[in-house]
Amino acid sequence: MSKTLWKTGLTAAALGLLLAAAATAQKITFKDPTGDDNGPGGYTYPTDSVYKRGSFDITEFSVNKKGDKVDFDVTVNSPLEDPWGMKTGFSTQMIFIFIDTDGKEGSGSTDAPPGLNVKFAPTDAWDRLVILSPQPPGRVKDEVGQKAAAMQSSILVPNRVKGAGRTISGTVDLAQLGGGDPSQWGYQVVMQSNEGFPDKADLLTRKVNEYEGQHRFGGGTDSDCDPHAIDVLAGKGAGGADEVQAQHDMLKYECNPDGTAKSGAVLKMVRK
Repeated sequence: MSKTLWKTGLTAAALGLLLAAAATAQKITFKDPTGDDNGPGGYTYPTDSVYKRGSFDITEFSVNKKGDKVDFDVTVNSPLEDPWGMKTGFSTQMIFIFIDTDGKEGSGSTDAPPGLNVKFAPTDAWDRLVILSPQPPGRVKDEVGQKAAAMQSSILVPNRVKGAGRTISGTVDLAQLGGGDPSQWGYQVVMQSNEGFPDKADLLTRKVNEYEGQHRFGGGTDSDCDPHAIDVLAGKGAGGADEVQAQHDMLKYECNPDGTAKSGAVLKMVRK
């Protein structure tokens, strides 16, 4: 037995397993500035006390490949609460994790599911979408089938999503993501709010109106030409102050007099 094995008390077989696990584990982390949970710059929280300040403010996003599984963790700027009894450790948030797995222009989708009112730049089209929702997985999948059928094969809903502390987490199979190396992919995280009674065309998302209400974000428009995104990743995903403006620029929009969209939000991926 070598001195290394003797000192650690590990057998050669056990050490081999540890080394194999380390070789297959990959983790990447992105940061996001605090205080930018205002969409394009002027969005405000609903007035009901369940929408805690900072609870829609992304501060960190990590992707951790462990063998044939991939963990996704989204951390916010306020302790999570479960005021609606969803039994997941959180209630009010809903998170969309868009992934560009091949980095090729012309592949993937530039459209987002209904209710977000955003698009993606052609060079940052997404190939997979992971949804972290406090709703039961069955309901989320049913809503996807009814409202985003054309995207259904690219949308993943973890069997279990949980909130603990300030972090919302979910796990999917690497094979469902198409295999490959997650550290080489592009990511965009869109913070939204869990809506149990969404508009008939929206995928469980909460609208942003001109004025905030008990269960409505404010600072947008009532004509539905505004992006329904409270916070996103931006720039290099390093958490720098310049990323606040980068977010506002991506989510910038303009409406026509009749309320239709003249120009809308266009998102880009962050990459390592």
